[in-house]
Amino acid sequence: MRFVDDLYKLYKNHLTGDEEDAYVIIRGILLEFSDNDIEKTMKDMSEHERFEMFSLYLYEKFRLKVAEEGIGQTKMADDQGDIKYFH
Repeated sequence: MRFVDDLYKLYKNHLTGDEEDAYVIIRGILLEFSDNDIEKTMKDMSEHERFEMFSLYLYEKFRLKVAEEGIGQTKMADDQGDIKYFH
């Protein structure tokens, strides 16, 4: 996506490799965007990019919901009676 490529070129010498960098940069940029800016950016995306964006959004929301509910660790006894955690 051209927007991401341009953003990367702009900030690549300021990145530490921490995923927090990406979040701070994207959040800061989006706070400056108007609704029209967001709409135009989305219209400029290909169908595949819009699908990918929405898929990642839903994935992240679902992942957070699972984490909030404490789901993900299952206790199961093996045949020796020991409790094991499966993730």
